[in-house]
Amino acid sequence: MDLEVGPGLTIPEAELRWRFSRSSGPGGQHVNTSDSRVQLTWDVASSSAPTEEQRMRILERVGRRAVAGAVTVTVSERRSQLRNREAALHVLREILRDALAPPGPARRATRPTRGSQRRRLATKQQRSATKQQRRRPSDD
Repeated sequence: MDLEVGPGLTIPEAELRWRFSRSSGPGGQHVNTSDSRVQLTWDVASSSAPTEEQRMRILERVGRRAVAGAVTVTVSERRSQLRNREAALHVLREILRDALAPPGPARRATRPTRGSQRRRLATKQQRSATKQQRRRPSDD
């Protein structure tokens, strides 16, 4: 089953690497016998699925999540391995969708309004007066 990220990107199942291990934490008697933690890895750098532009955008935006050009997702929230596999696919899909989303509009620099500047200065003067009154009176 291929992972469809969006209309412009579908990752073939052959490029997804799965690893299964035992989940940590509480779970009673069954926790030590079932390999329910799922680790899903997709090597972005060597994948044939994304275009060069998509590859650069993904690697730039996923940041520390990508180690040596591969994105890894670990899920152990469910007891069932199947549910954890579905959750891992969902998490990877959301990470890649966020990475491929076009950047928002650039911030337009604005100046503070005259009223906001006055309020800021009035607050500073008020604070200064409060601290002045806390001081010890002078000997004069």
